[in-house]
Amino acid sequence: MLLEKIENANDIKKIDKSEYDALAQEIRDFLIEKISVTGGHLGSNLGTVELTMALHLTLDLPEDKIIWDVGHQSYTHKILTGRREGFDGLRQFHGMSGFPKRKESNCDAFDTGHSSTSISAGLGMVKARDIRGEKRTIVSVIGDGSLTGGMAYEALNNAAELETNFIIVLNDNNMSISENVGGFSKYLNNIRTANGYLDLKEGIYNALRKTKRGDNIVARIRRAKSSFKQLVIPGMFFEDMGITYLGPVDGHNIEELTRVIQEAKRVKGAVLVHAITQKGRGYEPAERHPARFHGAEPFDIGTGLPSHPRNVPNYTDIFSTVMCKLGQRNERVVAITAAMPDGTGLKRFHNMYPDRFFDVGIAEEHAVTFAAGLAAGGMRPVVAVYSSFLQRAYDQIIHDVCIQNLPVTFCVDRAGLVGSDGETHQGIFDLSYLSTIPNMNVCAPKNKWELSDMMKFAIEFDGPVAIRYPRGAAYDGLEEFRAPVELGKAEWICRGEDIALLAVGSMVKTAETVRNALCEKGYSVSLINARFVKPLDEDTVRQACAGHRLVVTLEENVAAGGFGERVRECISGLDTGVPIMSVTIPDVYVEHGNTELLKREIGIDADSITTRVLEKMEKMR
Repeated sequence: MLLEKIENANDIKKIDKSEYDALAQEIRDFLIEKISVTGGHLGSNLGTVELTMALHLTLDLPEDKIIWDVGHQSYTHKILTGRREGFDGLRQFHGMSGFPKRKESNCDAFDTGHSSTSISAGLGMVKARDIRGEKRTIVSVIGDGSLTGGMAYEALNNAAELETNFIIVLNDNNMSISENVGGFSKYLNNIRTANGYLDLKEGIYNALRKTKRGDNIVARIRRAKSSFKQLVIPGMFFEDMGITYLGPVDGHNIEELTRVIQEAKRVKGAVLVHAITQKGRGYEPAERHPARFHGAEPFDIGTGLPSHPRNVPNYTDIFSTVMCKLGQRNERVVAITAAMPDGTGLKRFHNMYPDRFFDVGIAEEHAVTFAAGLAAGGMRPVVAVYSSFLQRAYDQIIHDVCIQNLPVTFCVDRAGLVGSDGETHQGIFDLSYLSTIPNMNVCAPKNKWELSDMMKFAIEFDGPVAIRYPRGAAYDGLEEFRAPVELGKAEWICRGEDIALLAVGSMVKTAETVRNALCEKGYSVSLINARFVKPLDEDTVRQACAGHRLVVTLEENVAAGGFGERVRECISGLDTGVPIMSVTIPDVYVEHGNTELLKREIGIDADSITTRVLEKMEKMR
């Protein structure tokens, strides 16, 4: 087994060239076997096997640096840097991350998890290298999808000014190669990067600059050359920016990839290597259904079907159904996603109302301002986005939506702990960052029916509303409690005298379990569904303080700036004498792992909360 020969970085260089294809197949078989058990990002990793091998063959890690955009395609990189055994615990608590982590290996140059960041980070490393007089090669790998993010173009614009080497690899799994153009392009690339050509070009340019009007002559030569290249070379967009373009190259041909990367290392400036790859390559179900295997749950290798199919609808399913109904009832309802039509549940809306559905690419900032424009134009836009991705558009929420008090609805999916994707994806900050914004209204449903009611409320409300809901099965308890949704009004579910549990969204279900446990211990307990974090139901907060010995706030959000802090602020001027206990996520970055396990670890599960409350009540005797 060839994989057994790879125990450390650079061990791939000990493998004979004749065995590269066999090694690539072993890697694919290994990934399919392991991810079928643990789940993870399969399609993108199957598509980058040869590309990663070529990078490792041409670079010297960890001295040289690879920055993976998003990082979900770095599994082969982990294998080739001696972390094969870590795949048994992939994305599990205290196990190996599904993304690059500097603390995990010195071969991981930069922590990534969000899109369109690799070129900026790589450019920073290039500048650090040059200032320190180092010689290492810096490579940023970015996908064609990530190039829809504006940050990537900001970095490209900056990188065009470089006069030292910086390699950008464009992993393109969505564009085809034109044979007639590709063949001639390959020929030109060979000429343009050959030793003689580079030396001659530099010599001629330097000599001309020393003559009278030499700079003008050089500029004219470059313009003429550029006009010719426009006809025969793809990628002239990059060339026009001042970035040397090499490609397209077959991203599954290791020999061709290594040759082009070696050529790219010679360029004195920013150079883009355009590699064409196939997502899911080598596994037929992933080739047929790349979206399904982007972030795959455990599956049966033979069929590609999930090992544990869902029988209960999740919150995304509920959102999807309600959106379609809202679209049917109101022709002004439009839907916006940032490259996540499947993940956010908007695919059905797209199929039913294609003219009112907009996928703007991986561009959350644009998505929000675009929604503001739609709202200003008389529409009722719904922006469906993951919590951790919405934070990328914080300025646009403030500047373009909330200052104008425009009726944009933000359906914030994956709020709270999301589990296996870890720190970069946990949606644990949204209550804090959204509730700081004037004119923003923030609410969270206790169950699937309340999500539906809140969406209907938001569409009719004349201002911005954010509805945050968690990943996973939609809670179907407390169905009998369905008071109409009113702005800033909480909902009393149970009334008691000793303890008031004031819970937000997903924590209402947890609070229900806590209440039952406390009642068994002889306490009289109220349960209040906060519904709105902003505006806060201050009357209900005061009633809770006036009628109980202890008030407990529960939220699946960090402590700083969260619901608990808002409750404390509400009563800060009152002499209630009632202690407030806040159950929150600690102000830390929560690592990857099973969601229920993580809740126990940080103390926001029902058992931990019950224990804390009982201890508090015992001290108050």
